[in-house]
Amino acid sequence: MADSFATHAATPTAPARRAFDITPSDSTDLAEVPKALYVNGAGTIKVTMVAGGTVTFTVASPGPLDIGPARVWATGTTATGIIGLL
Repeated sequence: MADSFATHAATPTAPARRAFDITPSDSTDLAEVPKALYVNGAGTIKVTMVAGGTVTFTVASPGPLDIGPARVWATGTTATGIIGLL
């Protein structure tokens, strides 16, 4: 398959080229820090940001959340189908 974007830089605003499912955890950081999250089911998402600080976001409908978390917490997260975008 041809990849027209293979030589383009992977900037923070460039479209995601990889994705991975996220299982929220109170004890384990993510293996990779995503450039954004995609949330399939509405609810709350408690995260620790890569630069520090823990905050809870409320997501009203499916869609992207432009944050780079180090951890997605199980406690305090009710949103479902969370995907990390890289």
